[in-house]
Amino acid sequence: MWPPDADPEPDPESADGPRSGRTVPGLRALLPARAFLCSLKGRLLLAESGLSFITFICYVVASASAFLTVPLLEFLLAVYFLFADAMQLNDKWQGLCWPMMNFLRCVTAALIYFVISITAVAKYSDGAYKAAGVFGFFATIVFAIDFYLIFNEVAKFLKQGDSVNETTAHRTEGEDDSNSDSDSD
Repeated sequence: MWPPDADPEPDPESADGPRSGRTVPGLRALLPARAFLCSLKGRLLLAESGLSFITFICYVVASASAFLTVPLLEFLLAVYFLFADAMQLNDKWQGLCWPMMNFLRCVTAALIYFVISITAVAKYSDGAYKAAGVFGFFATIVFAIDFYLIFNEVAKFLKQGDSVNETTAHRTEGEDDSNSDSDSD
């Protein structure tokens, strides 16, 4: 999907006029691949961005200026990570610790959504607050699932790294023992 194909598709507009059912190749390059959107990570990011946007709209309708920033910020971050994962920016920008950034984003989002959802449901009686609270609880669950999966991936990666370190440590200890035996003769 990214970078765009070297051979661009023919111009969708011919002499007869625009063809139906065809999209402009430049815009297609901005869309995430269907395979990524069907993956578990893609679905979670779509759910996070969708629930954050719906929660934001509910707080706008309720005129809750104190609660507007969290859903808006989480929506923008979820969309950013959606496109960053779809365009494989984590492979291109090696200097950033992508799993840790994504993990911290999900943990903080789950905690903050949980707190503001409880506040919105318990303190206010307006229907928009209640709706925002319910969508906030759903967003809390989705963010919690996401950070649980990220944590499992990172833990598995660290366990593999530890086992590699242990085997190299055993090898160097074995070499040190054999060198000390040969020095004693």
